[in-house]
Amino acid sequence: MTAISRGETPAPEGLRFVHLGFGADAVEYETAWQEQRRVHAARFADEIPDTCLLLEHLPVYTAGRRTTEDERPLDGTPVVDVDRGGKITWHGPGQLVGYPIQKLPRPVDVVAHVRRLEEALIRVCAEFGVEATRIEGRSGVWVLGDPLEERAALGGLQLDFDPRAADELFDPRLNGPEYAPSNAGQRREDRKLAAIGIRVAKGVTMHGFALNVNPDNTSFDKIVPCGIRDAGVASLAGELGREVTLTEVLPVVERHLRDVLEGAELLPRAV
Repeated sequence: MTAISRGETPAPEGLRFVHLGFGADAVEYETAWQEQRRVHAARFADEIPDTCLLLEHLPVYTAGRRTTEDERPLDGTPVVDVDRGGKITWHGPGQLVGYPIQKLPRPVDVVAHVRRLEEALIRVCAEFGVEATRIEGRSGVWVLGDPLEERAALGGLQLDFDPRAADELFDPRLNGPEYAPSNAGQRREDRKLAAIGIRVAKGVTMHGFALNVNPDNTSFDKIVPCGIRDAGVASLAGELGREVTLTEVLPVVERHLRDVLEGAELLPRAV
């Protein structure tokens, strides 16, 4: 894998990108969180332009404000509680994490900001040959599964009798590896390629997205990813059936984020 340089990606104006660390320089979550706070304060004071921090994290589980106890790891694996929206997720090697720190007009339209991030990542996936989309009521970027009646049987169980279809408390962690979130692609279920969780403070965004490029997705099997029990997770490498590296993906993500975020007409939320 070609090394990814650290430091800023220069731009004549507008959104700038800062690489905090990848590979051997992957960043501890708390270190990146502290840097987010610093950059957020500088952006609020108009000392810097809109800035997107890009990095790879060391393995960590983080829980947004809406996470419930029954979604956390059953084995007591440590979880970092954070001030973003959304629920619990995992970050680690093979995942490209982006924290766009952007000043928005007030009153802030949070949904519009999330939709812009989704749009940029959907374009990234399309450029790599993966058809991704949104699912109403579920933030992030998704690969749609097959209709229920077309999915293959698992372990002698036809998926039209899948217990998740009728039981909101179904826990994939307690029902065998065939139901694990990391196996959603084999089950031909809906599966999330990129998670999005943000916070807006003083009109400036924090946190952001995590795009699964080529991680070990079994790390998601300890939790209920994003609190969603009837779907799973995916990666670009897994969907394409070939090796995909962060080095390949990084410039494509930067280009589409710049196109979408700089090209958007930022409007205050309608009140």
